[in-house]
Amino acid sequence: MKGAIFDLDGVITDTAKFHFEAWSQLAKEQFGLELPAEFEAQLKGISRTDSLVKILEFGDILDQYDEEQIAQLAEKKNGYYLKAIDTLTKDDILPGITDLIAQLKAHDVKLSIASASKNAPAILKKLGLYEKFDAIADPSKVANGKPAPDIFLAGAKAVDLDPRDCVGVEDAVSGVAAIKAANMTAVAVGDPKELSQADAVVNTTADFSYELFEKTWEKAK
Repeated sequence: MKGAIFDLDGVITDTAKFHFEAWSQLAKEQFGLELPAEFEAQLKGISRTDSLVKILEFGDILDQYDEEQIAQLAEKKNGYYLKAIDTLTKDDILPGITDLIAQLKAHDVKLSIASASKNAPAILKKLGLYEKFDAIADPSKVANGKPAPDIFLAGAKAVDLDPRDCVGVEDAVSGVAAIKAANMTAVAVGDPKELSQADAVVNTTADFSYELFEKTWEKAK
């Protein structure tokens, strides 16, 4: 194993709640829609535009908006989201992640971010982790979002590694599918049944370790 390619939301920090709050605010103000709590799962791990399309489909109003309007509304939601995450600090790093990063770096494992979020650099800076990563894949420069493999392939390419030499780290079904489609080993955190496509699943990020990643990668080869 030469590289670890990380998703951000739900893996390094939990900003999913801020995303859903921002989408809920936009849906109510712009469309008069109340998003049910269970709808949050449908927005997990996918791009801003794809999330908005799902919301418009939920309200049966997708045909009322063109591409430019969708882009403007997505940007408005991002403004709500940025205000919400302004309070992020090192205390918001998920359990075990700081130690995991140190372990991986001690074994000369290259680290990159493969997130659908265009805000990944800003979030990592707020968490004090920006300098710890060797690269951040730019989601605006890939053709297809998760579950397509594009962002994870970009994450491996950014650190000059063959995807087969990397472990991808996720918490979403679409993300795990993207990792596997990229021919990477998948380690996930969350519900083992929901994330059954992954090569290893843990209950909490505190269970992540270099040894787990290495052993899972060796077994999956």
